[in-house]
Amino acid sequence: MSAINKEKSNPLSSRQDVVAALNTLLGALDTQFPAGHSRFSLGDTCAHYATDIAQMEGLSRALWGLFPLMASGETTAFSDKYIAAIRAGTDPHSEGYWGETAPYDQRLVEMAAYGLGLSLLQDTLTSQFTERELMNLHTWLNQITDAQMPDSNWNYFAIMVQLGFKRAGLPYNQRAIDDRFAMMEAYYLGDGWYSDGPGRPKDYYISMAFHFYGLIYATLSGDEPRATILRERSRLFAADFIYMSAADGASVPFGRSLTYRFAMVAFWSAVAFSGLEVFTPGIVKGIVLRHLRWWQQQPITDRDGVLTLGFAYPNLAMCEDYNSPGSPYWALKTYLILALPETHSFWQAEEQPLPALAEKQVIPHAQQILMHAEASQHVTLLTAGQLELNNYVNTEAKYTKFAYSSRFGFTIERGRYGLKHAACDSMLLLADGDNYFRGRRECDVVRVDENYLYSSWSPWHDVHIETWQVPFGEWHLRLHRINSARVLQTVEGGFAVMKAEHQLREHGCYLDAQNGSSAIVCLSPERMRQPDSIVTPPNSSIMFPECASVPLLKTDIPQGESWLCCAVIASEKQQHYAAVPQLSMTHHQVVIREPGGERQLSFTL
Repeated sequence: MSAINKEKSNPLSSRQDVVAALNTLLGALDTQFPAGHSRFSLGDTCAHYATDIAQMEGLSRALWGLFPLMASGETTAFSDKYIAAIRAGTDPHSEGYWGETAPYDQRLVEMAAYGLGLSLLQDTLTSQFTERELMNLHTWLNQITDAQMPDSNWNYFAIMVQLGFKRAGLPYNQRAIDDRFAMMEAYYLGDGWYSDGPGRPKDYYISMAFHFYGLIYATLSGDEPRATILRERSRLFAADFIYMSAADGASVPFGRSLTYRFAMVAFWSAVAFSGLEVFTPGIVKGIVLRHLRWWQQQPITDRDGVLTLGFAYPNLAMCEDYNSPGSPYWALKTYLILALPETHSFWQAEEQPLPALAEKQVIPHAQQILMHAEASQHVTLLTAGQLELNNYVNTEAKYTKFAYSSRFGFTIERGRYGLKHAACDSMLLLADGDNYFRGRRECDVVRVDENYLYSSWSPWHDVHIETWQVPFGEWHLRLHRINSARVLQTVEGGFAVMKAEHQLREHGCYLDAQNGSSAIVCLSPERMRQPDSIVTPPNSSIMFPECASVPLLKTDIPQGESWLCCAVIASEKQQHYAAVPQLSMTHHQVVIREPGGERQLSFTL
């Protein structure tokens, strides 16, 4: 049996299974890792930093799995090779020296892994270095103490290094720890939520960075008041973040850095590691292991078993400019649970399903509403107002769509001209007679109500749009009030599914595909839109490589005020469409009803 097939047959139910999965990943890396080297190459694609730094990155990120395994007392065939690489990489007289860092240097990011190793292993790690080698390691890592870095989660890298120094009995700088925490306090939003720096998004960096490192720090830093604060914030965050998980183990893909894949649940590994009392050990165990199983079934490794760039399959088109061939191995942060021994309550607990979750969860700080349908089999994220200011590749697709799905993900732009390439799923796109389409990007105003998200946005200086995104059972409704000085062509899309033939009925487009169903239905009070569908190019969906089909509604709008309204639904089941909601709008009052049912929602615009 090949290593890849063996990995896919791993039940991932016990600690031994998870150790075996990690060893399979490390074994694939080992074949690319020449003995006596301090870095290794995993491919020929490029990031915005030098190739030798990218090769050091790949080696360093493997340590997020290796160090927790070593901390549990497990023997591993790979540790000696990595320890030798660390000796060479931090020795200024070695050909393999990792070098002096500059401001905003990628090597500063990777230092956090060594801080973790020193924190977990302490003497077990330092005893493998001579006094001179240990001084080299300390000197090289200490470059981060006052390093100039982005004002974001990067501050935690310096904290992790100082924590490692402190735990390992090396000279450390408490001022650096305090200063970095003070900087991050400026973007704490409340109720457990941060933004990733001033005015920046609330995405997976909040879970896999802020709270992940925060819980490690709170657990290993000793009894200090800050630890209590960090644990309480993580407890509050957990009550919201659990809604990002679906019952089948998938998580909703949203935002940048999705190539880190199963780092999506690294937070829950930190919850287990820290003993945070928020959900039972069995529930936390279930979230982590189901997620690993979900990823195990995706084609995310190459023929040698090396993780590829992409999301649910290899896809360079969706990657950021800071993604090198070794970047995906930040996924190994989830293996922090291996630092826990077999006797720990996490491993002894019986795996439990997700707890019963509300049909919707409103998260004001993240400007999101999460919808759980059919016992959490499908999770939909409604969002407004987020945008990555650095304008990384496909920023609009990753942050500004109306909805994101645990099953159907989203599509990315494959070109700037024409609807086929425009990533029209879960978007309202507009063109000024030139076949160049614009959608929501920056929002002028965002409001979060218990019943809807509101945003105002302007695709042109003389076109102003107000949008209400309303969850309603398995459907969500979108109401757009458009004031335009131009005649515009408009297209609005539902969720993207695998290529499918469309059915046009009841003023909407319905798609039944191999991977589920998707529909969008026009509810506009005055202007009925033409239903249609479009097929996108291969590799435009982040979930599957095949061409994707998107159900659409189309119309031209005149100058002045127009209302465009619709209802959207998607399901993992084929031909699964709940009764279309009924919409009435009078004197700024909105009423939404379920035909023949008791469900009703009303609000004032």
